[in-house]
Amino acid sequence: MLVLGWSAAVVLVLVGVLHVVWMFSPWPLRTPEEFARKIVGVEADKLPSKPLTALVVVALLAAAYLVAAKAGIVAAIGPDWGVPVGAAGAGIVLLLRGLGGFVQSSRRDTEFARLDLRVYAPLCVVLGGACLAVAIG
Repeated sequence: MLVLGWSAAVVLVLVGVLHVVWMFSPWPLRTPEEFARKIVGVEADKLPSKPLTALVVVALLAAAYLVAAKAGIVAAIGPDWGVPVGAAGAGIVLLLRGLGGFVQSSRRDTEFARLDLRVYAPLCVVLGGACLAVAIG
């Protein structure tokens, strides 16, 4: 579980850092319009706000902490049930996002849907499964 916990926590932190970058830049794309269309699947005027994106960052970092704590990588704080329940909750949310992405994006023919089917949804399913495995293990 240690390797799985490390792997999941590191990927969650990296995805969180990527969201911080996206709060200030359309990287790796050139324009906010292209970013909105390909990465988020909306028009540029419908991009999530910086505070909302910051909440996603906090959630990703919290999930990383919970998985790392359950794997014994970092010290756990709070009640004994908090870390395993939190890690399992993060896993369930990620699994639902991934499975929902497969269902929803399979019905669309957009740049975002293609990326969702190839990258975002599979990543969420793998991360969700890893979080659940660490939470249960």
